[in-house]
Amino acid sequence: REKDACWEYGDKLDGNRVRCRFCHKVINGGISRFKFHLSQIPSKGVNPCIKVTDDVREKVIALIEAKESQRELELLKRKRVAELSVLPKRTRELPSQPSSPGPSTSPDIIPAVEPTQFICLEAPAPVPRVSGAAVKLRPAPGLEAERCIAEFFFENKLDYSIADSISCRHMLDTLVGQGFRGPSAAVLKTKWLPKLKLEVLQRTQEIQKDWVTTGCTILADSWTDNKLKALINFSVSSPLGTFFLKTVDASAHIKNYRGLYDLFDEVIQEVGPGNVVQIISDRNINYGNIDKLIMQNYNTIFWSPCASFCVNAMLDEFSKIDWVNQCICQAQTITRFVYNNNWVLDLTRKCMEGQELVCSGITKSVSDFLTLQSLLRHRSKLKQMFHGSEYVSSSYANRSLSISCVEILNDDELWRAVEEIAAVSEPLLRVMRDVSGGKAAIGYIYESMTKVMDSIRTYYIMDEGKCKSFLDIVEHKWQTELHSPLHSAAAFLNPSIQYNPEIKNLSTIKEEFYTVLDKVLTAPDQRQGITLELYAFCKTQGMFASNIAKEARNNTSPGIWWEQYGDSAPALQHIAVRIASQVCSTLTFQRDWSIILQSHSEKRNKLDKEALGDQAYVHYNYNLTLHSESKTGMKKKGDGDPIALDHIDMTSPWVEDSDSPNFTQWLDRFPSALDGGDLNTRQFGGSIFGTNDNLFNL
Repeated sequence: REKDACWEYGDKLDGNRVRCRFCHKVINGGISRFKFHLSQIPSKGVNPCIKVTDDVREKVIALIEAKESQRELELLKRKRVAELSVLPKRTRELPSQPSSPGPSTSPDIIPAVEPTQFICLEAPAPVPRVSGAAVKLRPAPGLEAERCIAEFFFENKLDYSIADSISCRHMLDTLVGQGFRGPSAAVLKTKWLPKLKLEVLQRTQEIQKDWVTTGCTILADSWTDNKLKALINFSVSSPLGTFFLKTVDASAHIKNYRGLYDLFDEVIQEVGPGNVVQIISDRNINYGNIDKLIMQNYNTIFWSPCASFCVNAMLDEFSKIDWVNQCICQAQTITRFVYNNNWVLDLTRKCMEGQELVCSGITKSVSDFLTLQSLLRHRSKLKQMFHGSEYVSSSYANRSLSISCVEILNDDELWRAVEEIAAVSEPLLRVMRDVSGGKAAIGYIYESMTKVMDSIRTYYIMDEGKCKSFLDIVEHKWQTELHSPLHSAAAFLNPSIQYNPEIKNLSTIKEEFYTVLDKVLTAPDQRQGITLELYAFCKTQGMFASNIAKEARNNTSPGIWWEQYGDSAPALQHIAVRIASQVCSTLTFQRDWSIILQSHSEKRNKLDKEALGDQAYVHYNYNLTLHSESKTGMKKKGDGDPIALDHIDMTSPWVEDSDSPNFTQWLDRFPSALDGGDLNTRQFGGSIFGTNDNLFNL
């Protein structure tokens, strides 16, 4: 015991006591209890050291595990020796038994044991047992397991109190081993939350180093409830990733545009005016003229609309066209009937080989058109199911809704209309996928929207009326809301567009590109040589003419292409990399505002709000990191479709049983607000109950 390796971390005192050199506490009971003090293993009756370093803690845990394993080995050897001294004597007393193919029925008969079975007294390595806090399957499992548990809590915004629940302890006992308690609610809040927040800050500092070259985009994602409360999430996006910056309460500035400007100005200063290429905002808040004011005061910063928001507005207008809306309503009759009857739902999933009939999207309009496409794909299987003997012989076949579903499935004219809707909406859904999910799609949005309009013209070449109804919606939203000079500039700098002979409107985007160039090149020395560099780019001279650069035009993102092959035009390269590397949407991952609402509740004290703010910071950034990893293939999460959700929204009009509404369904429409624990009806106004909702049958 005097030679124990752990003595280098403690001082021996009188009376079998040890003083810790980390926290200077005196531990009674000698070196064994001192080890448990350093290892922080719970349930040993020793206060854990709060200042011990991780490497020392892991070393001590390894020593404890080795000793426990050695102790188990000694016990096993003693057991084998005892068996050796007893069993041979018993076997000699037994009469020989004839071999029998069947099992023995006599409890007194013990099979003979070969003497060679007891020759070797060296026991094999013991099988790890799930008991004892020190017996683990890998080194330092306590720290690693605690970290995984903490990440699980913060990623899924779980209440800390769950960690102290009995069921959580039972789960950890089963998965990790008896005696492992896991981090308590207090440890999650006071130890792991600051630790993980610090790690997120360190990652963001690495990302910020790249902003000098690539620039970045400030994303302003807002949430409002009847204009009584307004919150803005600020995130920063660049090619290395997107990270959540902070949330501000803009409720007091909704009608005071100067106050909103100050909020954005503070974020710009925090990120660095020289790093910011553009600001993207949604339309949930009326920002007034602060976009013009910001572009006026910061000459090199652009204010752009959210492409996902604008494309969704186009889809929303599509769904409001009378005959389109009628198709959606009729199709919803089928899905509501299926998803409100368990037996029918199980039969449908069986016929569709486990696939879901309803597709939930990131918005209501996306859900509508994705589900119409799903119904169109599975129409033949649905018809077979509804006409199959198993269904026809069931009690559901004669119900009025079932008969209506069969009539809808047999209506060929309706399904021709659904095919038409799917054909017209698919190009917009494709644009939605391209611009969502944090992709640097600014160099493609101009071409994508041009293709959408061309596809509508081609599809309705023989129907001028329908062509005009859809085309007017797209062109109006594109010109008045979505289009930005920065989109044209990025398209002009995109080599797949610049060198494509089929592009006919290159002169239009070239004019807007020069407008952006005038805004970005503020100093006279920056303009010197830019004309020759533009000529080299347009005429494919220098490195632009290399075979590698030509081959990479269509399979490499414009920002990376310019960074690798734009050395022949260094001034233009600097501008092109910054412009072509940006996103064009605030939609980077599926958002959940409940944790933000909790931290901005008026019924919480300052310390609680700060902790919830840190929790929101870690939660959002962990989700952004996971999304980025799944996008690059490091991890697979969901089906990879940025506009589709992994689960079905059971309050969706495609699923909700409108014939029997209940109060729970109304509550389910507002999970974000209710998760905050504040039932403040002023926040909802009259939005909970619609004009067709019958409350309590009154």
